[in-house]
Amino acid sequence: MITSILRATGPLIGAALLVAASSAVAERADNSKPMQIAADAMRYDDVKQTSVWTGNVIATKGTIVIRGDVVEVREDAEGYQHGTVTGNAKKRAFFRQKRDSVDEFMEGESETIVYDGKKDVIQFVKNAEVRRYRGTTLADEIKGTLIVYENLNDRFSADGS
Repeated sequence: MITSILRATGPLIGAALLVAASSAVAERADNSKPMQIAADAMRYDDVKQTSVWTGNVIATKGTIVIRGDVVEVREDAEGYQHGTVTGNAKKRAFFRQKRDSVDEFMEGESETIVYDGKKDVIQFVKNAEVRRYRGTTLADEIKGTLIVYENLNDRFSADGS
């Protein structure tokens, strides 16, 4: 088991993989928290600016929880971060975060979760589900083949098959 603690204030994958299906505002304190990642293995390529964690990956950053079989983070030349969380045949990729100043959590699952840091867009790809909980009560749920959240303008879309 590999464990990493990343102290970054930028939108490393945890803060970056914000999902909000109904004007949810992420827990602001999460941005200043360190990210902790546990996995079976980790590979880092300084030239390509990529980190890949594999096998039973669990990443936490404040109230954010990310789980997947593979988590890959890449930083582009402009400093924007892009991330992909992939599940496996038995378990989909998972993301959860508390909303700011309310007792609500947003969570989503799909075969793949993709984040574009430059556009601030999150995609839940294939077999996707996004839920909002008030306390422990399910308040909203949406399912589809592709669920996309554009964080900068609070746009949200879902497509099914």
